[in-house]
Amino acid sequence: MLENIEWIFFDIGSTLVDERLVYEHTFHDIAELTNLDYTFIYDEALEYYKQNKKGDIELGIKYNLPKRKWHIEDEILYKDVSDCLEILNKKYRIGIIANQPLGTKSRLERWGIMKYIDLVIASAEEGVSKPNPKIFEIALRKANCKSNNAVMIGDRIDNDIVPAKKIGMRTIWVKQGFGAYWQITGDYEEPDYIVKNISELCNFL
Repeated sequence: MLENIEWIFFDIGSTLVDERLVYEHTFHDIAELTNLDYTFIYDEALEYYKQNKKGDIELGIKYNLPKRKWHIEDEILYKDVSDCLEILNKKYRIGIIANQPLGTKSRLERWGIMKYIDLVIASAEEGVSKPNPKIFEIALRKANCKSNNAVMIGDRIDNDIVPAKKIGMRTIWVKQGFGAYWQITGDYEEPDYIVKNISELCNFL
């Protein structure tokens, strides 16, 4: 059990928000630009993710493609998120630490969950992105919270777990999206807990 926790910080993509349709859209775009079959492109991307690489980025480099649009309109809130945040909000302060474009709060409002969130730290507003530990330090400073009294919850070992551990935060890995394929290579990547979805958090937080 995690003790002495005051703040819980969440990533957004593939943690609170399902990005499956976004990636499908992206891989269709890549398939169209390369004149290759969608299934072939998807399988290539998946192999990169299994090697701890970001598949869509690696495909862009491999095929020398222009930067592709992130289809934010395809993002969908995971079905268990709102109920879980409502429960956790009664026990903890809740924050966001995420690599997100401008307008993050507006999107959280649109999804109906901003009412449970006390602090939003987004890369576009702060001018620093994960995995830089500075964005986590900014969040803790604004929350007036010590690192050992905070938990970082995210789908990415490289972006969420490693930098949060580095500054002393507790960590929970949500194995959703392509981040679930990450192969842990050392103790510095080991989270305190692993869950399959957000609803599992309510079992021990």
